[in-house]
Amino acid sequence: MDFSGIIGHKNIIKELINAIEEGRFAHAHILVGEDGIGKSLIARYIALKILGKNRDTQCVDIIEWKMAKNKRSLGVDDIRKLIEEINKKPYEGENKVIIVYEAHNMTVQAQNAFLKTIEEAPEGTYIILLCENLDKILDTIKSRCQIHKLRVLSDSEIMDFIDKKYTHLMDEEKKILIAFSNGVPGRIERFLKDDKFNEIRKETLQILANSSRINKGKMIKYEKFFIENREYWEEILNSMISYVRDLMIYKELGIEKFIINIDKTNEIKELSNMFSFNKLSKLVDIVDETRKRLDKNLNPSLVFDMMLLKIQEV
Repeated sequence: MDFSGIIGHKNIIKELINAIEEGRFAHAHILVGEDGIGKSLIARYIALKILGKNRDTQCVDIIEWKMAKNKRSLGVDDIRKLIEEINKKPYEGENKVIIVYEAHNMTVQAQNAFLKTIEEAPEGTYIILLCENLDKILDTIKSRCQIHKLRVLSDSEIMDFIDKKYTHLMDEEKKILIAFSNGVPGRIERFLKDDKFNEIRKETLQILANSSRINKGKMIKYEKFFIENREYWEEILNSMISYVRDLMIYKELGIEKFIINIDKTNEIKELSNMFSFNKLSKLVDIVDETRKRLDKNLNPSLVFDMMLLKIQEV
């Protein structure tokens, strides 16, 4: 199986391949890294390697377990169904690979229900958990898995990714993408292809720009935007934090090359004059508190209303 199509993470990939080839591949692993860093790509290639496949093809013994789009967590019932699948015998050979997406969204109860299966997986069954936040995984789960942390890619690796996938781009466009990616290839794909992602970026920047003058009309407009996009709340908050980060960096250093949202450089420069460091720090606190409330499954409408009111007071 050729792993040359994966950009970066060479040491981790080499370690995993060697373990498979030497017959010491553990039955449970956690791949940790940001969304878009390459976790699912590595997991699939490793699964194919375990099953002895020489090319990327559909395989009934690779089970990719994903959270339903209308859900925000993996609960006990989800895990029970997954355990049933795990306990089924392989169809084609002796091995089977289970890839669990967004494992950090498992509830505590679900993780406890999954613990015994992770510890005593059926012979020939390998479990790979894909995780963005290791802190949300119980220590009892982590202690039973081999953990592999995927780091952000270097600028040269990101350039390799762009050159392979987007050969039509001009040099200036590539520079923008490298800065915006912040070492995460998936951010480039979303920037180029995901209209919803760019709508969220545009709207969150407007909210910051109007933060000191959010009148009743704008409040209703922003409330509507949040409600219509409540399933994207993580993207909304991440977008807002990335702008605040850029404002802090530019305000401190006055250097454009450190701006992540490089396509919004002019707006960042203008907004940097509107905010003091104290106000920017308060915005970070507001976003963090909003994230905690949404993590607790509180009513998104009420949570975003509260966030808007607090932003207005900054």
